[in-house]
Amino acid sequence: MRYRLLGTAQAFHDDGTPVALGGARLRALLTVLALRAGRSVPVGVLVGEVWDGDPPADAVAALQALVGRLRRALGHDAVVSSEGGYRLTADEDDVDLHRFGRLAAEGARALEDGDAGKAAVLLDEALALWHGPALADLPDRASESLRWDTRRLEARRARLTA
Repeated sequence: MRYRLLGTAQAFHDDGTPVALGGARLRALLTVLALRAGRSVPVGVLVGEVWDGDPPADAVAALQALVGRLRRALGHDAVVSSEGGYRLTADEDDVDLHRFGRLAAEGARALEDGDAGKAAVLLDEALALWHGPALADLPDRASESLRWDTRRLEARRARLTA
């Protein structure tokens, strides 16, 4: 499974076919989990970020229902209960945002090492991952999104240099 956070949150099967995801809250949950791919995210963090500090009266039950919907969409094993929270069973490289970060860093290193050709290939691959604003489905995404937009700008500058 692959996950897109650089644009509207989406999930894709290994063959590239998209997974049908429901509404904004489900995409927000996927975004919060994919930001921390492979790591447990506490229930309190999930509730705070998915509902942007305005959770429903029974937030834990609402989160459990949302996790159930996400499991039905992605497959039950994609989201597991873990240490007082939930974990997306994915590697960071399965998430475009993390893959972008890795490729952009490798491209910048190649440029510093004087390998403009390798830098251009890596930076082109990194920049091609963007399909819209970073973390578009988080209710309050300003600071985290700005950080990724800055990294994108740095990658573009490096690409122009290469």
